[in-house]
Amino acid sequence: MTQQGDSWWDKLYDESAPDTAPTVSGDTLDDHFDTATRATKGPPGGPPPDSVIPTDAKSPTRPAGPDPRAAAPAPKSTAPEPVPPIAPPTPVAPPVPTAPPAPTAPPTPTAAPEPPAPVPSVPPVPGRAPWEAAETGPRTFPAPPVEAPTVQVPVPPDPPEPEKGQEPEKDQEREQSPAAPDHAPTVQVAVPVPRPRTGFVGSRPPTYEPEPTALPVARPGELADVVADTVLDGARYGTCTLRAVSARGDSARFRGEPRRDALLTARFGHDEAALVLVAVAAGSRAAEDAHLAAADACRWIAEAVCRSHSRLSEDIRSGRRGDLKSGLHRLTDRTYGKLRARATERGLAPDEYTASLRCLLLPADPDCRTRVFFGVGGGGLFRLRDGAWQDIEPLLPERTAVTGAPVVGFGSPPAAPSAPSAPEATEDGDRLTMDLGITTAPGPLVEEPVPPPAEPFRFRASVARSGDTLLLASPGLAEPMRGEPDLARELADRWAGAEPPGLAAFLADTQLRVTGYADDRTGAAVWEA
Repeated sequence: MTQQGDSWWDKLYDESAPDTAPTVSGDTLDDHFDTATRATKGPPGGPPPDSVIPTDAKSPTRPAGPDPRAAAPAPKSTAPEPVPPIAPPTPVAPPVPTAPPAPTAPPTPTAAPEPPAPVPSVPPVPGRAPWEAAETGPRTFPAPPVEAPTVQVPVPPDPPEPEKGQEPEKDQEREQSPAAPDHAPTVQVAVPVPRPRTGFVGSRPPTYEPEPTALPVARPGELADVVADTVLDGARYGTCTLRAVSARGDSARFRGEPRRDALLTARFGHDEAALVLVAVAAGSRAAEDAHLAAADACRWIAEAVCRSHSRLSEDIRSGRRGDLKSGLHRLTDRTYGKLRARATERGLAPDEYTASLRCLLLPADPDCRTRVFFGVGGGGLFRLRDGAWQDIEPLLPERTAVTGAPVVGFGSPPAAPSAPSAPEATEDGDRLTMDLGITTAPGPLVEEPVPPPAEPFRFRASVARSGDTLLLASPGLAEPMRGEPDLARELADRWAGAEPPGLAAFLADTQLRVTGYADDRTGAAVWEA
Protein backbone atom coordinates (compact mmCIF):
# COMPACT_ATOMS: atom_id res chain seq x y z
CA MET A 1 0.00 0.00 0.00
CA THR A 2 1.19 3.46 -0.71
CA GLN A 3 2.47 5.85 1.88
CA GLN A 4 -0.66 7.92 1.56
CA GLY A 5 -2.80 4.89 2.16
CA ASP A 6 -0.75 3.87 5.19
CA SER A 7 -1.23 7.31 6.72
CA TRP A 8 -4.94 7.02 6.37
CA TRP A 9 -4.90 3.59 7.94
CA ASP A 10 -2.78 4.76 10.85
CA LYS A 11 -5.03 7.74 11.40
CA LEU A 12 -8.14 5.61 11.42
CA TYR A 13 -6.90 2.69 13.58
CA ASP A 14 -4.33 4.38 15.78
CA GLU A 15 -4.65 3.61 19.53
CA SER A 16 -5.05 7.30 20.34
CA ALA A 17 -8.01 7.64 18.01
CA PRO A 18 -11.43 7.42 19.66
CA ASP A 19 -13.91 4.73 18.88
CA THR A 20 -16.00 5.42 15.80
CA ALA A 21 -18.98 3.47 16.97
CA PRO A 22 -22.31 5.17 16.35
CA THR A 23 -23.09 5.61 20.06
CA VAL A 24 -21.09 5.34 23.27
CA SER A 25 -22.96 4.25 26.39
CA GLY A 26 -20.17 4.97 28.93
CA ASP A 27 -21.22 1.91 30.94
CA THR A 28 -18.91 -0.72 29.48
CA LEU A 29 -16.44 -2.92 31.33
CA ASP A 30 -13.53 -0.87 29.98
CA ASP A 31 -15.05 2.32 31.32
CA HIS A 32 -15.48 0.85 34.80
CA PHE A 33 -11.91 -0.46 34.71
CA ASP A 34 -10.51 2.91 33.70
CA THR A 35 -12.49 4.68 36.40
CA ALA A 36 -11.31 2.28 39.09
CA THR A 37 -7.70 2.63 37.92
CA ARG A 38 -7.80 6.42 38.08
CA ALA A 39 -9.42 6.33 41.55
CA THR A 40 -6.70 4.06 43.00
CA LYS A 41 -3.60 5.37 41.20
CA GLY A 42 -4.44 9.02 40.91
CA PRO A 43 -4.40 11.22 37.84
CA PRO A 44 -1.66 10.94 35.30
CA GLY A 45 1.47 12.76 36.41
CA GLY A 46 0.32 12.84 40.11
CA PRO A 47 2.29 11.67 43.09
CA PRO A 48 3.18 8.00 43.35
CA PRO A 49 0.80 5.72 45.20
CA ASP A 50 3.20 5.46 48.16
CA SER A 51 2.97 9.22 48.90
CA VAL A 52 -0.83 9.44 48.80
CA ILE A 53 -2.23 10.60 52.17
CA PRO A 54 -4.72 8.10 53.61
CA THR A 55 -8.31 9.22 53.18
CA ASP A 56 -9.98 7.02 55.76
CA ALA A 57 -12.43 9.35 57.56
CA LYS A 58 -12.64 7.03 60.53
CA SER A 59 -8.90 7.00 61.19
CA PRO A 60 -8.10 8.88 64.41
CA THR A 61 -4.65 10.00 63.03
CA ARG A 62 -5.95 11.79 59.95
CA PRO A 63 -4.31 15.26 59.78
CA ALA A 64 -6.43 18.36 59.44
CA GLY A 65 -5.94 19.80 55.96
CA PRO A 66 -7.38 19.96 52.45
CA ASP A 67 -8.56 16.77 50.88
CA PRO A 68 -6.11 15.59 48.23
CA ARG A 69 -8.99 14.39 46.14
CA ALA A 70 -10.28 17.97 45.88
CA ALA A 71 -7.02 19.13 44.16
CA ALA A 72 -6.94 16.30 41.66
CA PRO A 73 -8.30 17.13 38.18
CA ALA A 74 -11.59 15.68 37.21
CA PRO A 75 -11.31 12.57 35.07
CA LYS A 76 -11.56 13.02 31.32
CA SER A 77 -14.84 12.44 29.70
CA THR A 78 -15.17 9.21 27.86
CA ALA A 79 -17.26 10.79 25.10
CA PRO A 80 -15.47 10.55 21.66
CA GLU A 81 -14.39 13.63 19.74
CA PRO A 82 -16.10 14.39 16.44
CA VAL A 83 -14.39 12.65 13.52
CA PRO A 84 -13.63 14.93 10.55
CA PRO A 85 -14.86 13.78 7.14
CA ILE A 86 -12.51 11.62 5.17
CA ALA A 87 -10.74 13.69 2.52
CA PRO A 88 -9.36 12.32 -0.71
CA PRO A 89 -5.90 10.92 -0.34
CA THR A 90 -3.37 13.74 -0.59
CA PRO A 91 0.22 13.68 0.43
CA VAL A 92 0.48 14.80 3.99
CA ALA A 93 3.29 14.95 6.48
CA PRO A 94 3.73 12.15 8.98
CA PRO A 95 1.69 12.72 12.13
CA VAL A 96 3.44 14.43 14.96
CA PRO A 97 2.76 12.84 18.33
CA THR A 98 0.96 15.15 20.70
CA ALA A 99 2.73 16.11 23.91
CA PRO A 100 1.27 14.73 27.16
CA PRO A 101 -0.52 17.24 29.38
CA ALA A 102 1.55 19.03 31.95
CA PRO A 103 1.46 17.31 35.31
CA THR A 104 -0.39 19.15 38.07
CA ALA A 105 1.54 20.18 41.15
CA PRO A 106 0.94 17.94 44.11
CA PRO A 107 -0.72 19.59 47.15
CA THR A 108 1.60 21.06 49.69
CA PRO A 109 1.77 18.72 52.66
CA THR A 110 0.78 20.35 55.97
CA ALA A 111 2.32 19.61 59.32
CA ALA A 112 0.48 16.80 61.02
CA PRO A 113 -0.82 17.77 64.51
CA GLU A 114 0.14 15.83 67.58
CA PRO A 115 -1.94 12.67 67.95
CA PRO A 116 -4.43 12.74 70.86
CA ALA A 117 -3.83 10.83 74.06
CA PRO A 118 -4.49 7.12 73.64
CA VAL A 119 -7.92 6.08 74.94
CA PRO A 120 -7.82 2.98 77.15
CA SER A 121 -9.27 0.08 75.33
CA VAL A 122 -12.54 -1.30 76.71
CA PRO A 123 -12.89 -5.07 76.60
CA PRO A 124 -15.63 -6.14 74.25
CA VAL A 125 -18.93 -7.02 75.89
CA PRO A 126 -20.27 -10.40 74.81
CA GLY A 127 -23.31 -10.06 72.62
CA ARG A 128 -22.34 -6.57 71.33
CA ALA A 129 -22.12 -5.85 67.60
CA PRO A 130 -18.72 -4.58 66.23
CA TRP A 131 -20.18 -1.23 65.18
CA GLU A 132 -21.81 -0.46 68.57
CA ALA A 133 -19.96 1.94 70.83
CA ALA A 134 -18.49 0.38 73.94
CA GLU A 135 -19.80 1.55 77.32
CA THR A 136 -17.33 3.48 79.42
CA GLY A 137 -19.24 3.35 82.75
CA PRO A 138 -20.87 0.73 84.98
CA ARG A 139 -24.03 -0.89 83.77
CA THR A 140 -25.71 -0.71 87.22
CA PHE A 141 -26.82 2.28 89.26
CA PRO A 142 -25.73 2.01 92.90
CA ALA A 143 -27.92 3.55 95.58
CA PRO A 144 -26.84 6.96 96.86
CA PRO A 145 -24.75 6.83 100.00
CA VAL A 146 -26.56 7.37 103.30
CA GLU A 147 -25.16 10.34 105.10
CA ALA A 148 -24.62 10.01 108.83
CA PRO A 149 -26.35 12.66 110.91
CA THR A 150 -24.17 15.50 112.04
CA VAL A 151 -24.27 17.58 115.18
CA GLN A 152 -23.04 21.15 115.21
CA VAL A 153 -20.86 21.78 118.25
CA PRO A 154 -20.14 25.45 118.98
CA VAL A 155 -16.50 26.31 119.41
CA PRO A 156 -15.69 28.22 122.60
CA PRO A 157 -14.83 31.86 121.90
CA ASP A 158 -11.31 33.13 122.13
CA PRO A 159 -10.28 34.55 125.52
CA PRO A 160 -10.49 38.33 125.75
CA GLU A 161 -7.36 40.30 125.17
CA PRO A 162 -5.69 41.72 128.31
CA GLU A 163 -6.21 45.36 129.02
CA LYS A 164 -3.46 47.85 128.51
CA GLY A 165 -1.10 48.04 131.38
CA GLN A 166 -1.67 44.44 132.43
CA GLU A 167 0.87 41.80 131.56
CA PRO A 168 -0.63 38.65 130.10
CA GLU A 169 -0.15 35.50 132.09
CA LYS A 170 2.54 33.32 130.75
CA ASP A 171 1.14 29.97 129.84
CA GLN A 172 3.70 27.60 128.49
CA GLU A 173 1.08 25.23 127.11
CA ARG A 174 -0.65 27.96 125.13
CA GLU A 175 2.65 29.11 123.68
CA GLN A 176 3.40 25.61 122.46
CA SER A 177 -0.07 24.97 121.06
CA PRO A 178 -0.72 25.90 117.41
CA ALA A 179 -2.74 29.00 116.64
CA ALA A 180 -6.49 28.46 116.28
CA PRO A 181 -8.27 29.63 113.12
CA ASP A 182 -9.73 33.10 113.14
CA HIS A 183 -13.31 32.12 112.25
CA ALA A 184 -14.61 28.67 113.27
CA PRO A 185 -18.21 29.09 114.45
CA THR A 186 -19.20 25.44 114.52
CA VAL A 187 -17.76 21.96 114.09
CA GLN A 188 -19.76 19.16 112.51
CA VAL A 189 -19.35 15.79 114.21
CA ALA A 190 -20.86 12.64 112.68
CA VAL A 191 -22.98 10.74 115.19
CA PRO A 192 -23.94 7.10 114.43
CA VAL A 193 -27.63 6.23 114.76
CA PRO A 194 -27.99 3.45 117.37
CA ARG A 195 -30.59 0.76 116.86
CA PRO A 196 -33.19 0.53 119.65
CA ARG A 197 -32.64 -2.39 121.98
CA THR A 198 -34.47 -3.68 125.03
CA GLY A 199 -32.77 -2.35 128.14
CA PHE A 200 -32.86 -3.44 131.76
CA VAL A 201 -32.62 -1.88 135.18
CA GLY A 202 -30.88 -3.30 138.20
CA SER A 203 -27.48 -4.75 138.87
CA ARG A 204 -27.56 -7.40 136.12
CA PRO A 205 -29.72 -8.36 133.15
CA PRO A 206 -32.33 -11.11 133.51
CA THR A 207 -31.51 -14.68 132.54
CA TYR A 208 -34.09 -14.91 129.76
CA GLU A 209 -33.48 -13.53 126.29
CA PRO A 210 -34.98 -10.10 125.64
CA GLU A 211 -36.76 -11.13 122.43
CA PRO A 212 -39.42 -13.80 121.71
CA THR A 213 -38.09 -17.29 121.08
CA ALA A 214 -40.88 -19.92 121.01
CA LEU A 215 -44.46 -19.62 119.78
CA PRO A 216 -47.43 -21.25 121.50
CA VAL A 217 -48.77 -24.51 120.09
CA ALA A 218 -51.79 -24.10 117.78
CA ARG A 219 -54.43 -26.77 117.26
CA PRO A 220 -56.90 -27.33 114.41
CA GLY A 221 -60.25 -25.76 115.11
CA GLU A 222 -58.79 -23.41 117.74
CA LEU A 223 -56.94 -20.95 115.54
CA ALA A 224 -59.36 -18.20 116.53
CA ASP A 225 -57.97 -18.46 120.06
CA VAL A 226 -54.38 -17.75 119.02
CA VAL A 227 -53.02 -14.73 120.90
CA ALA A 228 -50.36 -12.40 119.51
CA ASP A 229 -47.12 -11.85 121.41
CA THR A 230 -47.59 -8.07 121.66
CA VAL A 231 -50.55 -5.69 121.25
CA LEU A 232 -50.00 -1.93 120.93
CA ASP A 233 -52.60 0.82 120.67
CA GLY A 234 -53.04 4.54 121.18
CA ALA A 235 -55.46 7.45 120.74
CA ARG A 236 -56.05 11.10 121.62
CA TYR A 237 -59.38 12.51 122.80
CA GLY A 238 -60.12 15.77 124.50
CA THR A 239 -57.20 16.75 126.70
CA CYS A 240 -55.74 13.26 127.17
CA THR A 241 -53.41 11.08 125.10
CA LEU A 242 -53.68 7.32 125.49
CA ARG A 243 -50.93 4.71 125.06
CA ALA A 244 -51.66 1.03 125.76
CA VAL A 245 -49.56 -2.13 125.38
CA SER A 246 -49.77 -5.80 126.32
CA ALA A 247 -46.63 -7.93 125.89
CA ARG A 248 -45.83 -11.54 126.67
CA GLY A 249 -43.44 -12.06 129.55
CA ASP A 250 -39.93 -13.46 129.24
CA SER A 251 -40.94 -16.69 130.96
CA ALA A 252 -43.84 -17.35 128.58
CA ARG A 253 -41.68 -16.47 125.57
CA PHE A 254 -39.05 -18.98 126.65
CA ARG A 255 -41.55 -21.80 127.35
CA GLY A 256 -43.74 -21.17 124.30
CA GLU A 257 -46.84 -20.34 126.35
CA PRO A 258 -49.55 -17.89 125.22
CA ARG A 259 -49.90 -14.42 126.67
CA ARG A 260 -52.31 -14.59 129.62
CA ASP A 261 -52.98 -10.86 129.74
CA ALA A 262 -55.64 -9.29 127.56
CA LEU A 263 -56.08 -5.67 126.42
CA LEU A 264 -59.12 -4.01 124.87
CA THR A 265 -59.53 -0.34 123.88
CA ALA A 266 -62.83 0.92 122.46
CA ARG A 267 -64.77 4.13 121.92
CA PHE A 268 -68.53 4.35 122.32
CA GLY A 269 -70.59 7.30 121.11
CA HIS A 270 -69.65 10.40 119.15
CA ASP A 271 -68.39 13.93 119.73
CA GLU A 272 -68.36 15.21 123.32
CA ALA A 273 -70.65 12.43 124.56
CA ALA A 274 -68.16 9.73 123.48
CA LEU A 275 -66.69 7.44 126.11
CA VAL A 276 -63.33 5.63 125.84
CA LEU A 277 -62.94 2.29 127.64
CA VAL A 278 -59.61 0.64 128.42
CA ALA A 279 -59.96 -2.90 129.83
CA VAL A 280 -57.01 -4.90 131.19
CA ALA A 281 -57.43 -8.52 132.32
CA ALA A 282 -54.89 -11.03 133.64
CA GLY A 283 -55.53 -14.77 133.75
CA SER A 284 -54.37 -17.15 136.42
CA ARG A 285 -50.92 -18.65 136.02
CA ALA A 286 -51.98 -22.20 136.87
CA ALA A 287 -55.01 -22.29 134.55
CA GLU A 288 -54.52 -23.75 131.10
CA ASP A 289 -57.17 -21.55 129.47
CA ALA A 290 -56.22 -18.39 131.35
CA HIS A 291 -55.76 -16.38 128.13
CA LEU A 292 -59.30 -17.29 127.03
CA ALA A 293 -60.79 -16.23 130.37
CA ALA A 294 -58.97 -12.89 130.20
CA ALA A 295 -60.21 -12.26 126.66
CA ASP A 296 -63.78 -13.15 127.63
CA ALA A 297 -63.67 -10.79 130.61
CA CYS A 298 -62.53 -7.85 128.46
CA ARG A 299 -65.08 -8.56 125.77
CA TRP A 300 -68.05 -8.97 128.10
CA ILE A 301 -67.34 -5.86 130.17
CA ALA A 302 -66.96 -3.88 126.92
CA GLU A 303 -70.34 -5.13 125.70
CA ALA A 304 -71.96 -4.13 129.02
CA VAL A 305 -70.42 -0.65 128.95
CA CYS A 306 -71.39 -0.19 125.29
CA ARG A 307 -75.06 -0.80 126.08
CA SER A 308 -74.99 1.77 128.89
CA HIS A 309 -72.43 4.27 127.58
CA SER A 310 -74.93 7.15 127.23
CA ARG A 311 -75.97 6.95 130.87
CA LEU A 312 -72.41 6.42 132.07
CA SER A 313 -71.11 9.40 130.09
CA GLU A 314 -73.82 11.62 131.52
CA ASP A 315 -73.06 10.47 135.09
CA ILE A 316 -69.35 11.15 134.66
CA ARG A 317 -69.84 14.67 133.29
CA SER A 318 -72.46 15.45 135.93
CA GLY A 319 -70.31 14.13 138.79
CA ARG A 320 -72.81 11.55 140.07
CA ARG A 321 -70.28 9.37 141.86
CA GLY A 322 -72.77 7.17 143.70
CA ASP A 323 -74.69 6.24 140.57
CA LEU A 324 -71.46 5.47 138.77
CA LYS A 325 -70.20 3.15 141.48
CA SER A 326 -73.41 1.16 141.79
CA GLY A 327 -73.91 0.92 138.03
CA LEU A 328 -70.36 -0.22 137.28
CA HIS A 329 -70.48 -2.66 140.19
CA ARG A 330 -73.59 -4.25 138.68
CA LEU A 331 -71.95 -4.50 135.21
CA THR A 332 -68.84 -6.11 136.71
CA ASP A 333 -70.90 -8.68 138.62
CA ARG A 334 -72.67 -9.67 135.42
CA THR A 335 -69.32 -10.16 133.70
CA TYR A 336 -68.08 -12.50 136.41
CA GLY A 337 -71.40 -14.34 136.34
CA LYS A 338 -70.78 -15.10 132.66
CA LEU A 339 -67.28 -16.31 133.49
CA ARG A 340 -68.67 -18.77 136.04
CA ALA A 341 -71.22 -19.98 133.50
CA ARG A 342 -68.51 -20.49 130.88
CA ALA A 343 -66.44 -22.45 133.41
CA THR A 344 -69.41 -24.75 133.97
CA GLU A 345 -69.76 -25.30 130.22
CA ARG A 346 -66.12 -26.31 130.03
CA GLY A 347 -66.40 -28.57 133.05
CA LEU A 348 -64.05 -26.45 135.15
CA ALA A 349 -64.25 -25.01 138.63
CA PRO A 350 -65.07 -21.29 138.83
CA ASP A 351 -61.56 -20.47 140.10
CA GLU A 352 -60.00 -22.31 137.12
CA TYR A 353 -61.63 -20.05 134.56
CA THR A 354 -61.38 -16.50 135.90
CA ALA A 355 -59.25 -13.40 135.59
CA SER A 356 -58.59 -10.11 137.31
CA LEU A 357 -60.27 -7.17 135.56
CA ARG A 358 -59.33 -3.49 135.72
CA CYS A 359 -60.86 -0.74 133.58
CA LEU A 360 -60.57 2.98 132.86
CA LEU A 361 -63.35 5.25 131.58
CA LEU A 362 -62.19 8.43 129.80
CA PRO A 363 -64.76 10.97 128.60
CA ALA A 364 -64.02 12.63 125.27
CA ASP A 365 -65.38 15.97 126.49
CA PRO A 366 -62.38 18.36 126.77
CA ASP A 367 -64.09 20.23 129.63
CA CYS A 368 -64.36 17.08 131.75
CA ARG A 369 -61.19 15.81 133.43
CA THR A 370 -62.80 13.10 135.55
CA ARG A 371 -61.10 9.72 135.19
CA VAL A 372 -62.97 6.67 136.49
CA PHE A 373 -61.30 3.42 137.53
CA PHE A 374 -63.13 0.22 138.49
CA GLY A 375 -62.48 -3.50 138.58
CA VAL A 376 -61.83 -6.66 140.54
CA GLY A 377 -58.53 -8.35 141.23
CA GLY A 378 -54.85 -7.52 141.54
CA GLY A 379 -52.88 -4.94 139.65
CA GLY A 380 -51.97 -1.33 140.17
CA LEU A 381 -53.12 2.25 139.62
CA PHE A 382 -50.37 4.88 139.68
CA ARG A 383 -50.21 8.60 139.03
CA LEU A 384 -47.12 10.57 138.01
CA ARG A 385 -47.42 14.11 139.36
CA ASP A 386 -44.62 16.65 139.73
CA GLY A 387 -42.02 14.01 138.77
CA ALA A 388 -42.98 11.50 141.49
CA TRP A 389 -45.14 8.38 141.39
CA GLN A 390 -48.21 8.07 143.63
CA ASP A 391 -49.86 4.72 144.32
CA ILE A 392 -53.58 5.59 144.23
CA GLU A 393 -54.89 2.01 144.33
CA PRO A 394 -58.17 2.03 146.30
CA LEU A 395 -57.63 0.60 149.77
CA LEU A 396 -59.72 -2.39 150.78
CA PRO A 397 -61.22 -2.53 154.28
CA GLU A 398 -60.37 -5.37 156.58
CA ARG A 399 -62.91 -8.16 156.80
CA THR A 400 -63.35 -7.55 160.52
CA ALA A 401 -64.18 -3.93 159.82
CA VAL A 402 -67.10 -4.72 157.55
CA THR A 403 -70.19 -3.13 158.99
CA GLY A 404 -73.81 -3.24 158.05
CA ALA A 405 -76.94 -5.25 158.57
CA PRO A 406 -76.32 -8.98 158.64
CA VAL A 407 -77.35 -10.96 155.59
CA VAL A 408 -77.80 -14.66 155.09
CA GLY A 409 -74.45 -16.30 154.62
CA PHE A 410 -72.28 -13.25 155.28
CA GLY A 411 -72.12 -11.05 158.36
CA SER A 412 -74.79 -12.98 160.33
CA PRO A 413 -74.11 -13.26 164.06
CA PRO A 414 -73.36 -16.73 165.34
CA ALA A 415 -76.34 -18.72 166.56
CA ALA A 416 -77.11 -18.13 170.25
CA PRO A 417 -77.13 -21.19 172.51
CA SER A 418 -80.60 -22.70 172.81
CA ALA A 419 -82.57 -21.92 175.95
CA PRO A 420 -83.17 -24.77 178.39
CA SER A 421 -86.23 -26.71 177.48
CA ALA A 422 -89.31 -26.37 179.67
CA PRO A 423 -89.78 -29.10 182.23
CA GLU A 424 -91.91 -31.92 180.98
CA ALA A 425 -93.58 -32.48 184.45
CA THR A 426 -94.56 -30.44 187.42
CA GLU A 427 -93.48 -30.97 190.96
CA ASP A 428 -96.56 -33.10 191.47
CA GLY A 429 -95.61 -35.28 188.47
CA ASP A 430 -98.25 -34.03 186.08
CA ARG A 431 -97.06 -33.98 182.48
CA LEU A 432 -97.69 -30.73 180.64
CA THR A 433 -97.64 -32.34 177.21
CA MET A 434 -98.05 -35.73 175.75
CA ASP A 435 -95.60 -37.33 173.41
CA LEU A 436 -97.74 -38.81 170.73
CA GLY A 437 -94.76 -40.17 168.76
CA ILE A 438 -95.42 -37.99 165.73
CA THR A 439 -92.31 -37.21 163.72
CA THR A 440 -91.65 -33.51 163.53
CA ALA A 441 -91.63 -32.15 159.94
CA PRO A 442 -88.28 -30.81 158.77
CA GLY A 443 -87.79 -27.06 158.40
CA PRO A 444 -87.47 -25.26 155.08
CA LEU A 445 -84.48 -26.33 152.95
CA VAL A 446 -81.76 -23.72 153.13
CA GLU A 447 -78.76 -24.20 150.77
CA GLU A 448 -75.27 -23.32 151.81
CA PRO A 449 -74.67 -19.58 151.52
CA VAL A 450 -72.92 -18.34 148.37
CA PRO A 451 -69.27 -17.62 149.24
CA PRO A 452 -68.26 -14.01 148.88
CA PRO A 453 -66.04 -13.13 145.94
CA ALA A 454 -62.33 -13.63 146.42
CA GLU A 455 -61.64 -9.95 145.61
CA PRO A 456 -64.06 -7.13 146.35
CA PHE A 457 -65.08 -4.48 143.87
CA ARG A 458 -62.70 -1.53 143.48
CA PHE A 459 -63.76 1.95 142.40
CA ARG A 460 -62.10 5.35 142.21
CA ALA A 461 -63.09 8.60 140.47
CA SER A 462 -60.43 11.33 140.42
CA VAL A 463 -59.98 14.66 138.73
CA ALA A 464 -56.79 14.95 136.66
CA ARG A 465 -54.57 18.01 136.55
CA SER A 466 -52.54 19.35 133.67
CA GLY A 467 -49.27 17.44 133.37
CA ASP A 468 -50.47 14.32 135.19
CA THR A 469 -49.81 10.82 133.87
CA LEU A 470 -52.15 8.02 134.96
CA LEU A 471 -50.92 4.41 134.66
CA LEU A 472 -53.23 1.39 134.84
CA ALA A 473 -51.12 -1.76 135.24
CA SER A 474 -51.68 -5.49 135.32
CA PRO A 475 -49.99 -7.54 138.10
CA GLY A 476 -47.00 -8.24 135.85
CA LEU A 477 -46.24 -4.50 135.61
CA ALA A 478 -47.51 -3.35 139.01
CA GLU A 479 -45.27 -5.73 140.95
CA PRO A 480 -41.93 -4.43 139.57
CA MET A 481 -43.22 -0.85 139.86
CA ARG A 482 -43.65 -1.41 143.60
CA GLY A 483 -40.70 -3.76 144.14
CA GLU A 484 -37.96 -2.17 142.00
CA PRO A 485 -37.43 1.55 142.64
CA ASP A 486 -35.06 1.83 139.68
CA LEU A 487 -37.86 0.96 137.27
CA ALA A 488 -40.23 3.55 138.73
CA ARG A 489 -37.46 6.15 138.68
CA GLU A 490 -36.52 5.39 135.08
CA LEU A 491 -40.12 5.61 133.84
CA ALA A 492 -40.62 8.87 135.74
CA ASP A 493 -37.59 10.37 133.98
CA ARG A 494 -38.83 9.25 130.57
CA TRP A 495 -42.46 10.29 130.98
CA ALA A 496 -42.02 13.58 132.80
CA GLY A 497 -41.72 15.53 129.54
CA ALA A 498 -44.37 17.77 128.07
CA GLU A 499 -44.99 15.49 125.08
CA PRO A 500 -46.12 11.87 125.49
CA PRO A 501 -43.95 9.21 123.84
CA GLY A 502 -44.87 7.61 120.56
CA LEU A 503 -46.11 4.06 120.25
CA ALA A 504 -42.65 2.59 119.60
CA ALA A 505 -41.06 4.54 122.44
CA PHE A 506 -43.87 3.57 124.83
CA LEU A 507 -43.37 -0.10 123.95
CA ALA A 508 -39.64 0.19 124.65
CA ASP A 509 -40.33 1.91 127.98
CA THR A 510 -42.73 -0.74 129.23
CA GLN A 511 -40.33 -3.53 128.23
CA LEU A 512 -37.55 -2.41 130.56
CA ARG A 513 -36.53 -5.71 132.07
CA VAL A 514 -36.02 -6.36 135.78
CA THR A 515 -34.40 -9.44 137.26
CA GLY A 516 -36.98 -11.61 139.03
CA TYR A 517 -40.03 -10.27 137.16
CA ALA A 518 -40.78 -12.31 134.03
CA ASP A 519 -44.61 -12.26 133.84
CA ASP A 520 -46.76 -10.69 131.15
CA ARG A 521 -46.90 -6.91 131.21
CA THR A 522 -49.97 -4.89 130.31
CA GLY A 523 -50.34 -1.19 130.93
CA ALA A 524 -52.33 1.83 129.77
CA ALA A 525 -50.98 5.34 130.37
CA VAL A 526 -52.93 8.58 129.97
CA TRP A 527 -51.10 11.92 129.54
CA GLU A 528 -53.01 15.08 130.43
CA ALA A 529 -52.38 18.08 128.20
